[in-house]
Amino acid sequence: MRSLFAGLLLVLLSGCAIFQSGPPLPTVDHVDLDRYMGEWYVIANIPYFGERGNVAGRAIYRPREDGRMDDIYLYRKGDFDSRERTMEGVAWVVDEETNARWKVRFYWPFTFAYYIVDLDPDYQWSLVGHPSRNYAWIMAREPRMDAELYQRLLARFDDLGFDSTELKKVPQFPEQLGRPGFQ
Repeated sequence: MRSLFAGLLLVLLSGCAIFQSGPPLPTVDHVDLDRYMGEWYVIANIPYFGERGNVAGRAIYRPREDGRMDDIYLYRKGDFDSRERTMEGVAWVVDEETNARWKVRFYWPFTFAYYIVDLDPDYQWSLVGHPSRNYAWIMAREPRMDAELYQRLLARFDDLGFDSTELKKVPQFPEQLGRPGFQ
């Protein structure tokens, strides 16, 4: 049942790229993939049924011998006492000039567009979006983010045509559960 649910989710998300409206979503000029690899905490996202209610979310990207990347999503469902769950996917670059446009697949044959739309020069935070502008993530190397930086990143999403009021913080620590602005 869980696989069927995840498959339906990916069908819906994949369809969003087909029905994209508005101008194309710009990305950063270049991503150094070696520097991008590693662990990223999900600081905030536009919740959808596949991630809604998850806590302690993080992604690990690592290169594979076949030139693609592992995309490993770790999370806990609902609270910090639940067991850690893992979803293992594969990602690959579709724009080799910038390395900023990827495809991600967790369940064959469904893929999802992953656009790196802004990136810290020191690779400490990243803004990831979907061309439909219905999905967005603020990712960081550390599980906490300065409030001023967070507000600047929300404003950047607004500049790119996203509705930043839709982004909700993902609890990374138990004391964040139930606080305003968090899922």
